[in-house]
Amino acid sequence: MSYKITRRDLVGGIAIGAGGLLLGGCDRKSTSPLETAALPTPHSRNYSGYYPPTETGMRGSHEGSYEVAHALSWRGEKPSAYRSLDEHYDLAVVGAGMSGLAAAHFYQKKMGPDARILILDNHDDFGGHAKRNEFHQDGRMMVSLGGAQNIEWLSYSDEAAQLMSDIGINEDFLDLMAERTATDLALVGNLDANNGVALPGEAGHVMVGGNWNSVMFGADGYDEVIASLPLPEDEKRKLTAFWGGKQDFLDELSMSEKWDYINSVSYNQYLIDKVGLLPSTLPILNAIILHLSGMSGWNLTVGEAILGGGSGIKSLGWFGKATAKIGGAFLDSLLYTRMFPDGNASVARLLVRHLIPEAAPDATGPENIVAARFNYDALDREDHRVRLRLNSTVVGVRELPSSRVEVDYVERGEAKRVTASHCIMACYNGLIPDICPEMPEIQKEGLRYGVKTPFVYANVQLRDGKAFSQAGATLFQCPYDPFQWVSCAPTVSIGGYEPPRDPSDPMVMFMMHSPMSQDAPDAGVSVRDQLRLARTQIYSARFEDYEEKIRDQLQSMLGQYGFNHASDIQAITVNRIPHGYAYPYVKLDDPDWEPGQAPHEIGRAQFGRISVANTDSEAVALMDAAFDAAYRAVEEQTG
Repeated sequence: MSYKITRRDLVGGIAIGAGGLLLGGCDRKSTSPLETAALPTPHSRNYSGYYPPTETGMRGSHEGSYEVAHALSWRGEKPSAYRSLDEHYDLAVVGAGMSGLAAAHFYQKKMGPDARILILDNHDDFGGHAKRNEFHQDGRMMVSLGGAQNIEWLSYSDEAAQLMSDIGINEDFLDLMAERTATDLALVGNLDANNGVALPGEAGHVMVGGNWNSVMFGADGYDEVIASLPLPEDEKRKLTAFWGGKQDFLDELSMSEKWDYINSVSYNQYLIDKVGLLPSTLPILNAIILHLSGMSGWNLTVGEAILGGGSGIKSLGWFGKATAKIGGAFLDSLLYTRMFPDGNASVARLLVRHLIPEAAPDATGPENIVAARFNYDALDREDHRVRLRLNSTVVGVRELPSSRVEVDYVERGEAKRVTASHCIMACYNGLIPDICPEMPEIQKEGLRYGVKTPFVYANVQLRDGKAFSQAGATLFQCPYDPFQWVSCAPTVSIGGYEPPRDPSDPMVMFMMHSPMSQDAPDAGVSVRDQLRLARTQIYSARFEDYEEKIRDQLQSMLGQYGFNHASDIQAITVNRIPHGYAYPYVKLDDPDWEPGQAPHEIGRAQFGRISVANTDSEAVALMDAAFDAAYRAVEEQTG
């Protein structure tokens, strides 16, 4: 359901969401954060023992992973006493996402294999946003991505590229990934793959296959596709002119006025004021922007939206021609995108295998990493030089006069303390001021500035792929639905994994939901406040809420092909990620700071024996940015 953001909604929504979370919800007995953190982790119906990738239901920010952090951040609550462990490490890392794992790698590589490293993470699995969802049916394993997706190789620094090479991912392997990727898989950016749009109709969704992304950029046949859409005729004419470049919609402006306009007016306002589209049509043009950035066309300027993958470049006259090369580079980058079947989870798995070989005894490298079963019991062993401790929420990090850092954390309801010679904060920026309150106020302000973009990834295990195979595309944009993108899971045959191929095989469907509003915000409500409200929205949603929406949407889309959600859906995994993409700065809200004065630059300053490494510190939501941040932090701490 769409909603209009007002100041009252913002304040009230956040308060209600926060209160509900801190009180533990109204549908069960209220528990304290420590009690909630100590709740047992459910186990998969397919396996005995602890194996997080196979867990279904609510994943990502799931029960037991966030309560302690929220109590600290929202109410300043944390344990008053800790059990001091007889454990001292050369390096303690807070966060087992890409930056945290990379920091451990860089530190070990520089300081030697005897370096003692402890990695702490509040979740029950490693990888941060790069989570793996694993399903089993009829003796077949199926995997999909529960977060971070792509390897975008073009922009990697020497240090980031070397890390990838260290774990076995080099140019040759990337070429092999390309060879092993199905040519008709649109999810990896294959511009020639069939991808469609699904729009609600009177009797279920109208499913339009072909190549929707090409249509939106005015490729041959775009006018015929537009004619088939269930839209008013006048809207079809406007879309035809807009996508086909039949009109410069800013022709009344001078060159300087055009430049000012595209850098100061939102993309959606341009579509309404200049193109003449109805507000009800905007979601069709916003779906790709939501997927790529987590924001809508109300949050980005015309220039930002176009350069970030939005359609309409042909409609901007001289600016369109001037940016066509940039747009071409963007499309080329999509073609250079590579993906493991479980997204970047396999990169995280390779890093963990490199740091703790016993965790993946059957894996030798990227050639069999996807199919490997990890031994979670081996992650935190006393005799290992590198230890990865899950279900452990850090609540305090402080430098001691004794040239040590004291690290306090809560593991399954028990407050514990360790020491280290150095510490790298590889969690997200917004929590660091609460964990390290001794930091200067200006640094804490910088850390708190950005608001991470929330999103939800769902994976749905289907009995077979017969219905979806008839839909005419491997990916559908669904602009008016809760989940704006619906695709088959990555059909990449790599890493020892063979995905389903035949329609009669069981399959997994990947679905993406951005909670950002599609309605125009009230004046004065910043993009960051909209992100906060969107975050609260998904925090307050239950798994049952998502399940109902998923079943309704898939039934409406695929029912016409014989799909029955009651019998065809075997399992659902919802990856709720309230703190997702790093905040990138947007022209509509953020000033142009002098070099070194942007909030993320001030926030990442070294603080004695404590350094910051995450994508927030780079203001870039890409895996290589996480690696670059980790390298910088390790260099700060090792000189």
